[in-house]
Amino acid sequence: MSGASPLLEVRGLVKHFPLKKDMLGRGGGVVRAVDGVDFSVRAGETLGVVGESGCGKSTTARLLMRLIEPDRGDIIFDGAAVGGRDLSLKAFRRQSQMVFQDSYASLNPRLTIEDSIAFAPQVHGLPHQQAVQRARDLLARVGLEPRRFAERYPHELSGGQRQRVALARAIVRRPAVFLMDEPLSNLDAQLRVSMRVHLKHLHHELGVTTIYVTHDQIEAMTLADRVVVMSKARIQQVGTPEQIYNEPANLFVAGFVGSPSMNLLDGSLTQGVFESSDVRMGGFGQTTHSSVVLGVRAEDVHIGSPEGASMVKEVFSFELTGDATLVTVRHGTRLLTARAAKDFRTAVGDRVGLSLHPRSCHLFDAATQARLEPTA
Repeated sequence: MSGASPLLEVRGLVKHFPLKKDMLGRGGGVVRAVDGVDFSVRAGETLGVVGESGCGKSTTARLLMRLIEPDRGDIIFDGAAVGGRDLSLKAFRRQSQMVFQDSYASLNPRLTIEDSIAFAPQVHGLPHQQAVQRARDLLARVGLEPRRFAERYPHELSGGQRQRVALARAIVRRPAVFLMDEPLSNLDAQLRVSMRVHLKHLHHELGVTTIYVTHDQIEAMTLADRVVVMSKARIQQVGTPEQIYNEPANLFVAGFVGSPSMNLLDGSLTQGVFESSDVRMGGFGQTTHSSVVLGVRAEDVHIGSPEGASMVKEVFSFELTGDATLVTVRHGTRLLTARAAKDFRTAVGDRVGLSLHPRSCHLFDAATQARLEPTA
């Protein structure tokens, strides 16, 4: 897939929204919701777009479908500019399909599930029996047994089941591009996990090019081949889930991706030796930097007895998650979390030893927040 030309390209996308003035005429101006966004999606690829609320990801999704018009920038589909002389917006929409977080609410309450899915292909000329068979096939693919669910009405289904029907109704058109904007956010935690499994399997079966927009970094990391991380209307990093997790481009990505978030320690670096209050650790080449932030994942912090540890701290909090025990301590103004074995036992106030290894640590410039690469 890496050598394939992109099916969809976004070039320099910009969108401004005006700010309203208050009753006294104060305020106004504009806010940049999307500020120079560039990315591409290859045929058959799932691209995750993730970020905190208000970062511009949903605005980007609506710009892609031209539900709102960009102030600047181009959308290129299969080599042709969308909305211009090369490719009309109507022609692009025939080859794309969007699923919103509340798509299930638009199911016609008077139609059975089977009829709701079969409606679109019949409108486009597919004979009734073929459309019904396609609807039943898709019900099975989204995990709804046709014999049990085909004749039901929307009010007879759970929220998760209705959202699966909405997905089947979108897929039945067999689009070239599938755009999902927070499709699981209205579901409870258990249903979201179940739906992620179904979505992953569906993509494997159908191979439809998919852009998946979400605020949930776990969804993006588990469903996508590549991930776009956004913050403050701009892209912070684009890469595979492994690259995003193991090689964060800056402090925002380091703190946003991962659960729990990456631990961050303020300090300085002199000839490859990191120093921060009661921590002193070498192994970072010959780099010297007056103000750095050291990052380390919870699973890379070894917790045990105080003897020989990199630092000794009192337990601030601990959580048994089932598969692990998360132990949190204070380090200056920050909290530091270690992931211990599920049978690890401690208590608030206990003194524990925490050890770090430079090969598992990341360094960031405290001023620019960009990732630093140690020099030999």
